Amino acid sequence: MQSNDEDLHTLMVSDHGVNPEPLPSRAEFEAARGGASGSYGANGGALRNGGGRERSGWHDFLIWCGVPVIAVLLVRILLIGCYVIPSGSMMNTIEPGDKVVTSKLTPRVFDLKRGDVVVFKDPANWLSAEHSGNFGGDYLIKRLIGLPGDVVECEGAGQPVKVNGVAVDESSYLRPGVEPSAFPFRVEVTAGHVFVLGDNRANSADSRYHQDDGEHGLVPVGDVVGVAVARYWPIDRIGLFADHRDVFADVPDGSESQQS
Repeated sequence: MQSNDEDLHTLMVSDHGVNPEPLPSRAEFEAARGGASGSYGANGGALRNGGGRERSGWHDFLIWCGVPVIAVLLVRILLIGCYVIPSGSMMNTIEPGDKVVTSKLTPRVFDLKRGDVVVFKDPANWLSAEHSGNFGGDYLIKRLIGLPGDVVECEGAGQPVKVNGVAVDESSYLRPGVEPSAFPFRVEVTAGHVFVLGDNRANSADSRYHQDDGEHGLVPVGDVVGVAVARYWPIDRIGLFADHRDVFADVPDGSESQQS
């Protein structure tokens, strides 16, 4: 019996090799020898080979797939909006069926400018006058013409739109053959609001047509959800939108008295 113990001890020493760690106890050795496909741990229990790799695989999968998805969702929710245009009120700048992407950084971070193509919530049931139906829910798209404090006016057929007394040449974005306005109007843009018009003035229920609503045809700045920056469909019309701010380069700032 003693010989067997000596042989076992010799076997344990030989198996341990040059590992400087303490020699395992007999109980640990017996447990390790009895595990057909495992190896002993600190507590003498068998460990499943590859378990760490299996957990690592799921961890890597979640990182490589989950992080990009979360990043895309954050960009979509916080930075950009995507809309399909149902009406012809912005022709020929934007055609019915075009798909556009907007930047939500304006007006959250950057200030609105005259000439911006803005997407905004329906301020006072304007959609009922847009015969082509709604725009991505309760939203519309128009061009910003007047900022808070501006006076926007037109003397009617054949006459240009004036902003703060300066006539602006809108030929760069107006639909060919369409007048700036077929009828006269004059609007003082109040604080916290903007004045908007469609590029297809002959078929756009814009600020001119809603002078008797609760906002006098104006759009609250808080209802503007973004500025259109590009068209991504159809493929043959992909491209950035020009803001045409140069059209308003000579327009002076609105009177501070108009903002009160």
